[in-house]
Amino acid sequence: NRWFDASKCPRGLRIMSICVRKARMADVVEIQRCNLLCLPENYNTKYFLYHALSWDLLFVAEDAGKVVGYVMAKLDDENDKDKVHGHITSLAVLRTHRQLGLATKLMRLAQHAMEHVYRAQYVSLHVRESNTAAFHLYNKTLGYLQFAVEKGYYADGEDAYDMRKPLRNKDYAPPSKNKDKDSSNDGTSANGSNSSNKRGKSKNKNRRKNRPNSKTANSADRR
Repeated sequence: NRWFDASKCPRGLRIMSICVRKARMADVVEIQRCNLLCLPENYNTKYFLYHALSWDLLFVAEDAGKVVGYVMAKLDDENDKDKVHGHITSLAVLRTHRQLGLATKLMRLAQHAMEHVYRAQYVSLHVRESNTAAFHLYNKTLGYLQFAVEKGYYADGEDAYDMRKPLRNKDYAPPSKNKDKDSSNDGTSANGSNSSNKRGKSKNKNRRKNRPNSKTANSADRR
C-alpha cells in the first residue's frame, strides 16, 4: 500500500510505517551510521553533505524517526546534455528492514529524479562480484545490464561489475569500451581487464593509485 502524507512525510512516499523521502541536512548523521553498519565502503560526513548540496540526489527510508536506508547518487558530464548521466554512489538498507522492497523504492526515486529533473541519458553503478543479492536487485528487478568488469576496483582487491541502465532514451546505448579501445588504444579490453599494452597498464595503474581506500570519503561504494 502506498500513499502520500504531506504532514508526516513532506514530499515523500509512505509505505506502511516507513517514509521514503528526500534527505534533509539533519539526516546526515543517521545516514552515515547506516553506511557504517551496512557497507565496507565508508564516507565521512562532508562527503554526504557534498553530494546532498551538489546534486540533491540523496534519499532516505525513515522508520519511526530513524534512517533505516538511503541511496546517494550524483551526475557526471553535466556540461554536455548528450552525455550527462547519473551514477549511484551508495545504497544501503539496515538488515532489520530488508526484504521490504526499500532498496528498490530508493533506487527508483533516485532514477526518477535523474531522468526527469536532470535529464540524464543513463545511470551507472558498481557492485561487488561476490554480492549476488545486490546484482540480482540491479539486474532482475531494476533492469541494469552488465557493461564491464573492473578488475581490482575495491580497496580489498575485489573486482566490480560496471552496470548501466538507459533512462530518457530506452534505446540509448552507453559508450562502448570496445569502441574506446579501438579509437584510443588505451589498453582496456571489453570486459574491463588490462591488455598487454603498456600505455593502458600505466593508465589503469594511475587510476588505481588515485582511487581512495574504503575508509576515505572519495571511495566508490556499492552494496
